[in-house]
Amino acid sequence: MSTIQQRFDAIVIGAGFAGIYALYKLHRELGLSVRCFEKGGGVGGTWFWNRYPGARTDTETRVYRYSFDKEIYDGWDWRSRFANQPEVLAYLRSITKHYELDEHITLNTFIKSAVYDEGAREWIVTTSNGDVYACTYLVSAIGVLSKLHIPDIPHRDKFRGAVVHTGTWPEALTLDDKRVGVIGTGSTGVQLISAAAKAAHHVTVFQRSAQYCVPAGDDLVGEQEIADYRENFDKVWDGIRDTRVACGFPESIVPTFSVSAEEREKVFEDNWKIGTGFRFMFGTFGDIASNEDANKEATNFIEKKIHEIVTDPETARKLIPDQLYAKRPISINGYYEIYNQANVSLVSLKETDIVEFTEDGVRTADGQEHQLDVLAFATGFETIVGSFKDVEIRGLDGVELQQHWKDEATSYMGVATANFPNFFMVPGPKSVFCNIPPGIEAQLDWIGELIRKARSEAATAILVTPDAERDWTQLCDTYAAYTLLPKVKSWIFGANVPGAKSQTLFYFGGLNGYRQAWSDLSQNSFKGFVFDSGK
Repeated sequence: MSTIQQRFDAIVIGAGFAGIYALYKLHRELGLSVRCFEKGGGVGGTWFWNRYPGARTDTETRVYRYSFDKEIYDGWDWRSRFANQPEVLAYLRSITKHYELDEHITLNTFIKSAVYDEGAREWIVTTSNGDVYACTYLVSAIGVLSKLHIPDIPHRDKFRGAVVHTGTWPEALTLDDKRVGVIGTGSTGVQLISAAAKAAHHVTVFQRSAQYCVPAGDDLVGEQEIADYRENFDKVWDGIRDTRVACGFPESIVPTFSVSAEEREKVFEDNWKIGTGFRFMFGTFGDIASNEDANKEATNFIEKKIHEIVTDPETARKLIPDQLYAKRPISINGYYEIYNQANVSLVSLKETDIVEFTEDGVRTADGQEHQLDVLAFATGFETIVGSFKDVEIRGLDGVELQQHWKDEATSYMGVATANFPNFFMVPGPKSVFCNIPPGIEAQLDWIGELIRKARSEAATAILVTPDAERDWTQLCDTYAAYTLLPKVKSWIFGANVPGAKSQTLFYFGGLNGYRQAWSDLSQNSFKGFVFDSGK
């Protein structure tokens, strides 16, 4: 066995939103010795790697951030309602600098393996450099979206142009005056397509499945609005935590058919103008994501907009989805207008799929060769579960995490799993489905309480009971069944990867429900968790 170079109270894997807050929580607040390892050359996680043109958050900047950082919030000069990638990255860097976290982060280093030593009750962690460390608590902050999904297209080696994935965009690559192909029209795809349409000589959009897209709304934030948020910071965040998706807008509880057709049209139109996909799905009426007839009212409205905006009827037809409005809602200004530009063309892969690369581009099933200089995969990731595939994690009896999840990716409260003591995932499978930063904070705040309790009781291991894990899994399935989301194939259920099993990967009871579940647990001695002293 290799010599252990250093022992820490905790090791954190990843320095994105989750990893940075884990480091802050465990080191600054709990006083633990902590080392964070990040495979990238800088902090940021998703926002370090996703440097593609047009990359930005589609959740408002004021809520796409931590709620513990009022000091930085007050001093931050934010004018964009939706921060772009450099702005988000700068914000995260400011957090690590301000709270002196950088000295506890090792960059350009990934974790190869983490094996639990049952006798010593510690994790033995081996890095890509061959260094070996030990820790009591292991926190995976690898992220929801880190394992790239790249479709297998034959003869890739023939292509003389550049092939890239949006998740690892080369900094030096520009699209100016190039012939660009983009595969995928999800949140990332529409952002890249919109940016490329302004710069490229020609953009060919290879659409795997049509998406419902609404405008993002006004991107400029006024001085008074900023002042109001700063003055009411705590009140605003208390309100956000008491909502389902935690995106900072009033969530509707009004049933779609409780109002007249004229009123429905007005509500949809008003929210179309205000913008953002989450607001359109959850802020218009309370049953858009749970009632098929209500959902159809929303899709009818968007389809009408597509026909009004897109001048070519055949292109409009291809842009209209043939399924429910039940994928992750997306938004960007002017998306459908792009297809009226002479330098943009649309290929429906459902009708004519790509069959192979050629020297000068790709060929589709109809025999047409699409000449390209750059082909960009905006094809997403292996959600949550895929993130763990590159790390060998072994718990009790040497069982590997992927083996533990061979039938289904399970957890308790989205943060821990049976037979893996002192191992926490932020987020893990069955985590709350909501705006990422407040969801992460909720998880790590309660992980912090678990560790406090363990230390106060001299417990050396925090474990999860199999019954608790099973019950949480069943509860997540139950909440998912209340929605329309399982009725469509999407990354939310891991169904975007061919051959992958569709499974419930999130808790759909809302951030408010999730926080209440943790509060209830705390009043019941954290039932389902076992605090073991080894005596």
